[in-house]
Amino acid sequence: MNQTKNVVIFGATSGIGRGLALLFAKDGCRIAATGRRMDLLESLQKEAPKQIVVFENDVNQLEETKQVFSKIVDAFKTVDVVVHCSGIGDENPALNWQTEHNTLQTNVIAAAHIYGLAFKLFREQQYGHLAAISSIASLRGNRHAPAYFASKAFQVNYLESLYLKTKEIKTGKVYITDIRPGFVDTKMALGNEIFWLTPLPKAVRQIYKAIRQKRRKVYVSHRWAWIALVLKIVPASLIKIFK
Repeated sequence: MNQTKNVVIFGATSGIGRGLALLFAKDGCRIAATGRRMDLLESLQKEAPKQIVVFENDVNQLEETKQVFSKIVDAFKTVDVVVHCSGIGDENPALNWQTEHNTLQTNVIAAAHIYGLAFKLFREQQYGHLAAISSIASLRGNRHAPAYFASKAFQVNYLESLYLKTKEIKTGKVYITDIRPGFVDTKMALGNEIFWLTPLPKAVRQIYKAIRQKRRKVYVSHRWAWIALVLKIVPASLIKIFK
């Protein structure tokens, strides 16, 4: 990036969020990193103490999240990029309701809340970029993790709706990037037999590049785009990738 950018990352304690924070810092940005684990946030801050500020936050606490976002905006004055990396996913073939509820609360309610906070700020500023981690799982259902796969479909459609709403902004400078990873080597990778597992550093680099390029939609790693084409057309009875 050619100039200093102000970036907010929801879910920066580990995995993709942490990796993106470090790449943004390397590129000269100021980053507000949020997450539930203050010890992990402080460890991240030590990597680039002049550029990273941290805020302890549980995205499921909606009012708290709103207040934290307001504090960040007050501190930065303007925000150029909001990255949403917060999410959970568990296999739940028994359909334990608490597991389903937790997934829906985090991946649907909390996610939509953050998307809305970002979009309304960008509409006020007349510029800004929301980048969100959805998933290849958004394309079809899955018998082992129904709520997770359904929640990712919700995210994809909500992000597309916000993209359509950007057309109402006269400057044309509000962007939405939907990032759809396949299996990435993080704790979010579901199952024991994992197909085409992407190393975390490779995934982070591809995601960062997509954000810099203001891509509308990207699959990570890129070869998952071919799988996406297949998933969109094959009958449910033939899907074998997501067992």
